[in-house]
Amino acid sequence: MVLSCASPVSGRDQDAANESGERTEILFDFAGEEAGKNWVTVNDSVMGGRSKGGFALVGKRLVFEGATNTNGGGFSSIRSRGAKLDLANSDGVIIRFRGDGRTYKFGARMSRSSAAYRADFETNADNGEWQVVRIPFSDLAPSWRGRKLSKSRYPLKRERIESIGLMIYDKQDGPFRLEVDWIKGYANK
Repeated sequence: MVLSCASPVSGRDQDAANESGERTEILFDFAGEEAGKNWVTVNDSVMGGRSKGGFALVGKRLVFEGATNTNGGGFSSIRSRGAKLDLANSDGVIIRFRGDGRTYKFGARMSRSSAAYRADFETNADNGEWQVVRIPFSDLAPSWRGRKLSKSRYPLKRERIESIGLMIYDKQDGPFRLEVDWIKGYANK
């Protein structure tokens, strides 16, 4: 499923409410040297693949880039290190980014679970404008090592989310680049 980009949300305010009464809270804003220590890279090399990718902090932004190779895997991913993210009262995440026209996945992982929960989002190519996507947790689909799992047997428990991440696995070869300004949790009124 591909999610469309929503309208922008307000700046870097933590725990702010917008006109509709929705509450947002910064999860990651990538300002400061410590921000990079909270993330790790996992590429398809864990299964013999040839994709290259990783992240860097550039000007208070997270840049996820590399090149995918579908001969032997075809994915690259980054994710936050395990920590209590306090998303029990959140309905989803909002991500502000600049993309390259490729489709990415947002993911979440829970403590004491090997399942990953993901949803796709599209990016615009070469326009240089910031985009914002809103991804409800209800849209995340469970999987284990790429195999789909049943949502009813493997429900996402927001209070147990300890890691979030970004992945590219769109079955295309070539370079990719995603620049992320911030990631917020949101709660509907």
